[in-house]
Amino acid sequence: MSSSETIRNIYLSLHAAYGNRDWWPAVDGFEVIVGAILTQNTNWKNVEKAIKNLKTADVMTPIKLHELPREQLAELIRPAGYYNIKAARLKNLLDWMVENYSAGMESISALPDWQLREELLAVKGVGPETADSIMLYAFNRPIFVVDAYTARVFGRHMLIDEYADYHQIQELVQSSIEPDLKIYNEFHALIVEVGKNHCKPRPKCQGCPLEHLPHQVEEV
Repeated sequence: MSSSETIRNIYLSLHAAYGNRDWWPAVDGFEVIVGAILTQNTNWKNVEKAIKNLKTADVMTPIKLHELPREQLAELIRPAGYYNIKAARLKNLLDWMVENYSAGMESISALPDWQLREELLAVKGVGPETADSIMLYAFNRPIFVVDAYTARVFGRHMLIDEYADYHQIQELVQSSIEPDLKIYNEFHALIVEVGKNHCKPRPKCQGCPLEHLPHQVEEV
C-alpha cells in the first residue's frame, strides 16, 4: 500500500468511526482567529473559558481587543494559560489586522492564499500551525493543518520518519488528497480525536479505528 493510499485509508477509517466533527466551534471567523492563538499549548476547554471571559467583558471584536490594555487582556484570557505570552501574541495579530486592513475581515479574506499565509507568518508569535488554522477555519482556504497528533499518528503508521518537518507532513497529505475544504477541515479534527482517545504518548491501540492498518507501536 502506498503512502497516499494509507493516508486516504486513515481518513476514511476515522470518518467512519467518528463521523463529521464540525470543527472549528466558533460563531465567526474572528473568534477562530482569537481561538487559534489561545489554543497554543493548552486544551480547548481552557480556551472556551477564556473566550467566555472576553464575551462577558463585551470586548470580542477586533477594535475593542486592539484598544484593550494588554494587562487587562492577559487577565481575561488567564484560563488559557501562558496568558501574558498569548496576550502579546494576540496583540501582535490585532496590530496586523487593524494597521493593515482596518480590522476588516472581508479585506483580509480578499488576499490570495500565498499572501495571506506569508503575512500571517510574519506576525510575531504566529507559526505554521496557527497560520494554517486561521487560513482553513477562519478564511475557508483548503490547506491542511499539521499538529503534534498528526506527526504522532503518521509516525506510528510509518508514513514519516522522526525528522519530518511541518511542511513535509503537510505536503504528504496535500499530495495524497486533492485540495478540498471540507475534507481538510474534517481530517485535521479526526486526527485530533484519535490522538486524544488512542494515539497518546502511551498508545492504546486496542479498539483504535486505525488498528487494522500497519503500525509500529503495540498497546502498552
